[in-house]
Amino acid sequence: MKAAEARKEFRSMDVARLNDEIAKLKKEQFNLRFQQATGQLEKASRMKDVRRAIARLRTIVAEKSPKAKV
Repeated sequence: MKAAEARKEFRSMDVARLNDEIAKLKKEQFNLRFQQATGQLEKASRMKDVRRAIARLRTIVAEKSPKAKV
């Protein structure tokens, strides 16, 4: 899936679903870090992609939260 398609999909999700997606990505990030530490990481660029996806999702959650609408 392209990044632009993913962003559109993320924006259409509700906050609970976004938080589930963040949790899934955090688990993947942990696993990638573990693979890197043991020397088994094959695609190092995936770490950067996951980190940025988490940031995107957190931004969308912040935009959707009622506190952001001041």
